Amino acid sequence: MIRLALAACVSAAATSAAACRLALVLAIDVSSSVDAREDQLQRQGLATALLAPEVQRAFFASSDPVALHAFEWSGRYDQRALLPDWQLISSPDALRQVATAIAESTRSRTDMPTALGHALGHGSLLLEQMSDCLFHTIDVAADGENNDGFSPRLAYGAFPFDGVTVNALVVNTSDTTEIPIRSYYETHVIRGPGAFVEEANGYEDYARAMTRKLLRELRVQIIGSVHSDTDSPG
Repeated sequence: MIRLALAACVSAAATSAAACRLALVLAIDVSSSVDAREDQLQRQGLATALLAPEVQRAFFASSDPVALHAFEWSGRYDQRALLPDWQLISSPDALRQVATAIAESTRSRTDMPTALGHALGHGSLLLEQMSDCLFHTIDVAADGENNDGFSPRLAYGAFPFDGVTVNALVVNTSDTTEIPIRSYYETHVIRGPGAFVEEANGYEDYARAMTRKLLRELRVQIIGSVHSDTDSPG
């Protein structure tokens, strides 16, 4: 029932999956804990990270392209695409267009809680549209724990996550300095081989942290390679 309820929020008109080395979903938090200034910092930070010279080199380090999607999320049924559909990043111009679209996007809601499990379920359904890609990753960014709807653990049991890696970027703010937010994401959110948590020290640090995160996710992956990171029990 959980999956059926959320599946209705994902468009049935999916782009036909083109062969790619990685299908990457970028999910940014727009729940009520994120104010207007912080929201702008994360959109601009994500766009800046995508266009960082080292990230661009990582996108084109292989002849096999990366497929990219991005959405904002907050409450149970509040997931909104920041891009019109899956984008195959086959040229620097395609990457610049994606970065521009994200930088110029505007927030849909400001008053909703943090439904992290629903966001993860939504991301998994998007990845089903790109089944021909070699690897599948959800990159979820947030500054708080799940406080609405089903939990990440329930999402992992109800949605298609076979072969999906979930990484997290946690934003430490003045409201989270006393909360072990990294520990929460390490224990309850990240999953899959080599899954990891990256930290940003406030939204001013978002671009730097996202750049580091993208570089780790975009590195050319070798089938059967051994990861040094500890796998999350997810």
